[in-house]
Amino acid sequence: MTCTLLTGGFGYIGSHTAAILSENNQKFLIVDNFSNCKKDVIDRLEKITKRKVHFCKIDIRDTDRLIKVIRENKVSSAIHFAALKSVSDSLIRPLDYYEVNVKGTISLLKAMQFTGVKRFLFSSTAAVYGEPDFCPIDEKHKLNPLNPYAQTKIIIEKILQDIAKADSEWSIVSLRYFNPIGAHKSGLIGDDPLLEGNSNLMPEIIKVVNGSKNYLKVFGDDYETSDGTGVRDYIHIVDLSAAHVTALDYVNKNTGINIFNIGTGKGVSVLELIKTFEKVSGFKIPIKISKRRKGDSAICFANPKKANDILKWQANYDLYNMCESAWNFVKNNKK
Repeated sequence: MTCTLLTGGFGYIGSHTAAILSENNQKFLIVDNFSNCKKDVIDRLEKITKRKVHFCKIDIRDTDRLIKVIRENKVSSAIHFAALKSVSDSLIRPLDYYEVNVKGTISLLKAMQFTGVKRFLFSSTAAVYGEPDFCPIDEKHKLNPLNPYAQTKIIIEKILQDIAKADSEWSIVSLRYFNPIGAHKSGLIGDDPLLEGNSNLMPEIIKVVNGSKNYLKVFGDDYETSDGTGVRDYIHIVDLSAAHVTALDYVNKNTGINIFNIGTGKGVSVLELIKTFEKVSGFKIPIKISKRRKGDSAICFANPKKANDILKWQANYDLYNMCESAWNFVKNNKK
């Protein structure tokens, strides 16, 4: 049986993807340095999968250890999640983002090339588009990174394009995904980052519900949108993880390089999301309007037609489902 390497596999997206791979009886090995995930995710994932989860604690910049692990486990493909991922944090410490995201990816690619593994699925981001010229955004939209985090993803995509041009045996897919929220139906895994700077909107809502924060800070209510707050394409984490599994199958059956947007194709404002969560939970979320964050765009949502047509993937869950699963995660993990 072939084995897929999941870098950062205990993170939010990685752990949900691992759950689906296990459900499909696909073998995988997780490598993670636990810099932004809690170690109890191992036990939680094993409860979901009902089997032992194989992993190695490795920093992806350690090329020699990656080579050893790839060889010993007969790895045939890789899904690369491991990265620093906070837009705001990247503006404060850009060098760390280039060091981990770009250098770390080069390290992984070198290890793969050295061992002859040439099937690679990359976790990219819709942040590469910046402030969009049009919505919904398709893959041909110009790239306009507004922060170092997005810039690192563009640099990596360019590296991947060069690799594919240099060696036709490589099969590479880059998934530019929008804003994942929600949690696994078990309520055992969800968006629960270890690092404060890595919190997205839903974890911040959860902090208010849990009482660790008194209010939710909303960044900007003066955008040119229906209610003045930023509009994003929120996608259920299960839909996003399913896209990875589908894309992995595509990678295993094709060569060359391809890029896909992964989103619902629907824009939802910050206030709409908050109101939907309030409806699901019955909990009133106190909010405080703050000034816009540097690097945030007003509107950003996907045109997922290419993924629909080529990968035969589509999003199945709506905003209510997303909030419902997140609320279930909260109830199962009250501190």
